[in-house]
Amino acid sequence: MRNLKRVRPGRPVRSLAVAALLCGCSGAAERQVSLEPGDVEFQRPSPSGEPSLAPGADGRAILTWIEPEEDVPALRVAIRDEGGWSAPRTVWASEAMFVNWADFPSSVEMPDGTLAVHWLEKVADAPYAYHVMLALSSDGGMTWTEPFRAHDDESPTEHGFVSMVPWGDGAGLTWLDARAMAGHAGGGEHVAGGGAAERGAMSVRFRTLAADGHLGPEVLLDDRTCECCQTALARVGDGLVAAYRDRSEAEVRDIAVVRGAGERWTDPAPVSTDGWVIAGCPVNGPQLSGAEGALVSAWYTGVDGTPQVYVAFSSDGGATFGPRIRIDEGLPLGRVDIERLDDGSAVVVWLEASDRTPRVLARRVLPDGSLATPLLISETAGERSSGFPRMLRTGDQLLVAWTIPGEGGGVRVRAVQLSD
Repeated sequence: MRNLKRVRPGRPVRSLAVAALLCGCSGAAERQVSLEPGDVEFQRPSPSGEPSLAPGADGRAILTWIEPEEDVPALRVAIRDEGGWSAPRTVWASEAMFVNWADFPSSVEMPDGTLAVHWLEKVADAPYAYHVMLALSSDGGMTWTEPFRAHDDESPTEHGFVSMVPWGDGAGLTWLDARAMAGHAGGGEHVAGGGAAERGAMSVRFRTLAADGHLGPEVLLDDRTCECCQTALARVGDGLVAAYRDRSEAEVRDIAVVRGAGERWTDPAPVSTDGWVIAGCPVNGPQLSGAEGALVSAWYTGVDGTPQVYVAFSSDGGATFGPRIRIDEGLPLGRVDIERLDDGSAVVVWLEASDRTPRVLARRVLPDGSLATPLLISETAGERSSGFPRMLRTGDQLLVAWTIPGEGGGVRVRAVQLSD
């Protein structure tokens, strides 16, 4: 990844000491939403990390993360309801679990209440030889099925960067799949620019998951994508939209979306034509949030050597997007997440570097380009172990989960109240 450089002075960041009234200029002044930060309400000790949040029924929130148990990596889960957070429970612990700062477990609750979780498991002694594993629970996470593989391919290559959402009677999931790279040295070596070792490209695929564990047919969404950026998946009306970092033959790695359901999907289309040419994966994928026909996307780009974070809105379910809106403070690390609000605006969270400690920031943005003052969620660190902050809308709150690396750190969750 190219070295980051400062491009403009950072704007003031409002601290947690006061509520941030997120009303930007112009259109935002007519629709004021106050973000009132609360205390950290959930935390786990170091070296816990890799948190992810998913919505449950009746406003519940499902948190997954990785926390060692007697030096063995373990996938853990806790559920938040009106009574607060449940005690952490272990889903699976194994020496074979593949722990990665950017490719972390996630969960989904199906319409009948069945929970599904995914994680990665090593299948060979090679850097990128791991598979996506799934397990189900029908009793709120108390017990879990035996693990099973999410994909048909058994090659010792990379499979990961999963996104899951409720779909039909079960769930839909996307993932990156390196089966076309089988035979590479190192179990699927990431070689760019037409290197001699390159025999195929990374792809993104989709399939359904039923509450009884039945997996639907695999669907190829794009046969040439960036190798290690997160995917995103969102429900929009009666369909689904998947987003990912594409990869052209000329090494342009901009964000693309495909729309569809089941086995029928559109051709890939760009969210924005940034024109970022980079001969390697930046490990910085997009995020989506949608409802009915509306959709919003957030992503990172480093075009022309300048780090930038953008948001774009769509009013037609992702068929087209409006102009991109830059939301960062001048030196972003990216690692974005986004949630759409009922008034049509959105809140985006990302990591911002500075002359001081890197910070997790949140900011409200409107479709007309109005920006609010950023809200400081937490100070963190710029290294990989700080991971990716994740955000979830639940009722009149936003939950933000992140990792503080090092001694005394670990997983943290803070609630931010939404009010008019």
